Amino acid sequence: MEIAPTSLHTIGNTPLVKLNKIVPEDSADVYIKLEYFNPTGSYKDRMALAMIEEAEKRGTLKPGMTIVEYTGGSTGSSLAFVCAVKGYAFRVVSSDAFALEKLNTMRAFGAELTLIPSDNRQQNKELFDAMVAKAREIASEENTYWTNQLENTDSIEGHKKMGEEIIQQMEGDVDAFCISVGTAAVLMGVSSAFKEAHCASKIVALEPASSPFLSKGERGSHHVEGIGIGYKPPLLNPKYYDEARGIDEELGRETARLMAREEGIFAGISSGLNTAGALQLAHELGKGHKVVTVACDTGLKYLDGDLYI
Repeated sequence: MEIAPTSLHTIGNTPLVKLNKIVPEDSADVYIKLEYFNPTGSYKDRMALAMIEEAEKRGTLKPGMTIVEYTGGSTGSSLAFVCAVKGYAFRVVSSDAFALEKLNTMRAFGAELTLIPSDNRQQNKELFDAMVAKAREIASEENTYWTNQLENTDSIEGHKKMGEEIIQQMEGDVDAFCISVGTAAVLMGVSSAFKEAHCASKIVALEPASSPFLSKGERGSHHVEGIGIGYKPPLLNPKYYDEARGIDEELGRETARLMAREEGIFAGISSGLNTAGALQLAHELGKGHKVVTVACDTGLKYLDGDLYI
């Protein structure tokens, strides 16, 4: 095993494992990419590194500048981690609607937090709009760089590497890939890699059924962190996915708990929702096919909430 020059070099190259106990006999095989093997326990490490290093290459981010972002937690933790290694100050706009563990992780890496109050910890368009507005206000100050994850195409390139890893690990044999959509960078990155490799997989965008904007054009509230922003993410190109479907939030929670008990995969709420969607696709495709999804982050980030009570 090689010695990594810095902790940033440990991002990516995460394991892909087959689910063995929770997939019915007559269903397709289901595989899950364990992104919690990244340094901060989340796939957002890929995005954070790409957004910062691409800005450095363009010269829009220079030493001594302060990085600004709004985030539900994992992006903030990842950016705080990358900023700590590279020596940038980092200011975060977040909310009490998100897991305390994520907020404290950002603080541990040295980030300065501004919290926007939520309505009973619910995540909806109004909350995200308020967070964006505050981030824009801070970013108007001198010597700042707003990574602006919702519109930053650099994040797609960061997640494209995940798609390339999946193709290599599956030897190009993937019948369907599904992922819950927040900024849509993962879906766009993985789908781009699949298209370039001529991997003809069905791509499915997942969202909470209580906020089915992509699948039904309807807004709503939910408690699944990091996804379902209540409107079409600017990065999302409909040409890069075949279907959008809502997954019941409680089913996602039940699936996350089942994954931990039966498969030893300890992940968060969106990972449970992803796997619930993958199990639906596996049932529809049937035996002999292969479905891939993603465990976005570690369950350690959710121990303060009600997911594992």
